[in-house]
Amino acid sequence: MKAFIGTGVALITPFKQDLSVDVEALKKIVQYNIDGGVEYLVVLGTTAETATLTKEEKALVKQTIIDANNGKLPLVLGVGGNNTADIVNQLNADNLKGFDAILSVSPYYNKPTQEGIYQHFKMIAEKSPLPIIVYNVPGRTGSNMLPATVVRLATDFKNIIGIKEAAGDMVQAMELIRNTPNDFLVISGDDIITLPMVLAGGAGVISVIGEAFPKEFSQMVRLGLNRNVDEAYKTHYKLTDAINMIFEQGNPGGVKELFKHLNLCENYVRLPLVNVNQDLSNRLADYLKKF
Repeated sequence: MKAFIGTGVALITPFKQDLSVDVEALKKIVQYNIDGGVEYLVVLGTTAETATLTKEEKALVKQTIIDANNGKLPLVLGVGGNNTADIVNQLNADNLKGFDAILSVSPYYNKPTQEGIYQHFKMIAEKSPLPIIVYNVPGRTGSNMLPATVVRLATDFKNIIGIKEAAGDMVQAMELIRNTPNDFLVISGDDIITLPMVLAGGAGVISVIGEAFPKEFSQMVRLGLNRNVDEAYKTHYKLTDAINMIFEQGNPGGVKELFKHLNLCENYVRLPLVNVNQDLSNRLADYLKKF
């Protein structure tokens, strides 16, 4: 699936002071990323604070992004959770209209075995009308989807086209790249090791920092894919401090603070998340001035 090679960005949900969805700011952010040259947009992922959105708000966010994008970039919809039957029920034409693939996180909190993870994605694969990118993020789910399980899924189900791999483990990432089918996409879910993963044979990234610096980050990934290593690493090291800072006090608080300094949206988040402190806000502002 060439559409998902390169840089995808996990879009935030901007809020107004009353914590309602800021539709106009969301349109601006979509256009900012289109203009910045990213390859695709990811809608209602973790970075979108999806866990705190109502059903009506999710529908509003989806339609706003579809309209703002206007067919320019491929769209990936987050459809995941720890209730397999509920996810399957969401895999209908109305819910998926306007999207090109789904991103589905490994079940969290339940802590299933590897067989349980396999059976979860097996049921989703058998029901989904769209290609599936599975998502491994042990720091949030409490369990690691092992390479052997991913290889099994990639081999058994042709509509499971890739994995967003966010274990932060280069050895595990290389094992995935080495053992999955050649057309299977191993996508970085960790901004800081995106370039090393790409150079090892990965397909790109689903990024958070990339939505604040779409031009620079997507160009770095393209340079990596084209094996322009030295030039790619110049950008990598230029962005390293920003990547570390935006995750220092949680996501998406950090990137929303960057967006505030970029005059794209306000920095409001919903509880249980809170804003970054003033010290981090000042450091992000200083970084932007120097950048």
